[in-house]
Amino acid sequence: MLETIILLGAPGSGKGTIAEELTNVTEYIHVSTGDMLREAVKAEHEVGLKAKKYMDEGELVPDDVIMEIVRERLDRGPDEAHYMFDGFPRTIEQAQLLDAVLTRDGRGRVAHVFLLEVPEEVVVDRLEGRRVCRGCGAVYHVRNIPPEKEGVCDECGGELYQRKDDDKNTVLNRLDVFRKQAEELINYYDGQGVLRRIDALDREKTVQAILAVLNDSTETHDQD
Repeated sequence: MLETIILLGAPGSGKGTIAEELTNVTEYIHVSTGDMLREAVKAEHEVGLKAKKYMDEGELVPDDVIMEIVRERLDRGPDEAHYMFDGFPRTIEQAQLLDAVLTRDGRGRVAHVFLLEVPEEVVVDRLEGRRVCRGCGAVYHVRNIPPEKEGVCDECGGELYQRKDDDKNTVLNRLDVFRKQAEELINYYDGQGVLRRIDALDREKTVQAILAVLNDSTETHDQD
């Protein structure tokens, strides 16, 4: 059976990084709505322009805009694939819409939702210190992953900048929005028996913990 997994967590909890690690060692196709939204904004697509004002303020992008992006991505296939969502869904309405889309298209079900738990002070530090290259999109951190030359990308020599949604005030607002939305979403998936809480402070241990759950699930299905 086709399975979908979801990485759920506050901004800065490491969802994107963990997803990249899992992509390298599993068959799951990584779908990042955040990346797709930023690409749409950069290309000035209609859906991107709709989303831009919300993203700049650290607010949630409306469900209909997010679902438009998700449907477009799934329609591009491949059909017989296991998907891994990062940063989606963010509301119970989005979760219900995703369930409906998966069922409608015969894409299986949401098998696991991994809640990545990280202390808030760590999240704020991760995001406030993050810098992104305007040229190639490489990501740095002013203390944890600094470039060789301050403000300059090691890869392409492009300018490093702080995204608007990584400004401290915006970060705090994003965390507040997440807290308000997350409780209902967590209860929704917990009620389905698919929620897994993961200590995500250490990247390597986080990946190993998720893989352990996935491997155990695979072995259980094989026995069935």
